[in-house]
Amino acid sequence: MLDSIKIKLQYLLPKQGLTRLAGWGAEKRAATLTHWVIKAFARFYSVDMKEAQNPDIKSYATFNEFFVRPLRDGARPVVSGLDMLCLPADGAVSQLGAITDGKLFQAKGHFYSLEALLAGNYQLAEQFKDGQFATIYLAPRDYHRVHMPCDGVLREMIYVPGDLFSVNPLTAANVPNLFARNERVISVFDTEFGPMVQILVGATIVGSIETVWAGCVTPPREGIIKRWTYPAAGEEGAIALEKGQEMGRFKLGSTVINLFAAGQVRFMPQLNNGTVTRMGEPFAEALRAPAAAPQEPTTTDFV
Repeated sequence: MLDSIKIKLQYLLPKQGLTRLAGWGAEKRAATLTHWVIKAFARFYSVDMKEAQNPDIKSYATFNEFFVRPLRDGARPVVSGLDMLCLPADGAVSQLGAITDGKLFQAKGHFYSLEALLAGNYQLAEQFKDGQFATIYLAPRDYHRVHMPCDGVLREMIYVPGDLFSVNPLTAANVPNLFARNERVISVFDTEFGPMVQILVGATIVGSIETVWAGCVTPPREGIIKRWTYPAAGEEGAIALEKGQEMGRFKLGSTVINLFAAGQVRFMPQLNNGTVTRMGEPFAEALRAPAAAPQEPTTTDFV
């Protein structure tokens, strides 16, 4: 009964207004009040401040400064190895697996269209036909910076306006097409493992989505799709990011979706629905074609 009420409220509440209000409050410098809110939040959600670069709550002037706090050096070692990809964020696996018939599994019998997720870009969707996807949910207590799973060169960024439903497990199990209808920032990278997409999905009270190359992408929320293209690898101005490097962040947080092309990677077997994730830990392994065996030299007898 309570879950049913929560879902109905998702449709009825003024999510845009609540999000603007939360964003305004999270940027306010209210001194003692701000520190009290941060302390209460950290206690309620059991935030481990020992991992933070600066563990002193009183050092944060705004709630957003606290929320996107960097971690201390060494808190998230990045898995080594040229064929190993690392997890992009702290959180928990919502779903992962194959993209089948152009659809991704959301939860509890819900599927959604790859093309719809990519804002109708059928040419981009075609690159991930029969590929792999992974969805990671970031809870309020988690570290909210998002990092690169592998080296990549940014090809394009697409901002897609949309709803601001909550993206917690309850909503994912009950709101159809959740990730294809919510606001999101789609980043497309060229990598050694083929094209890769990393999507930052907005949600209720997510005051801002930022990337390291563009800064704040949303707000403002103008209700139109925006697209930016970037120079290719080797060209002047190309944006190249390394495995484990920060690529974006949520100010109040949400969900990350990764897309990989067919036959390029295999997710680590220990990752399943509900698995807790830590940025930098093993995410997937590259599937490389075995090198051709060297041919034995042939000899010809002359008579």
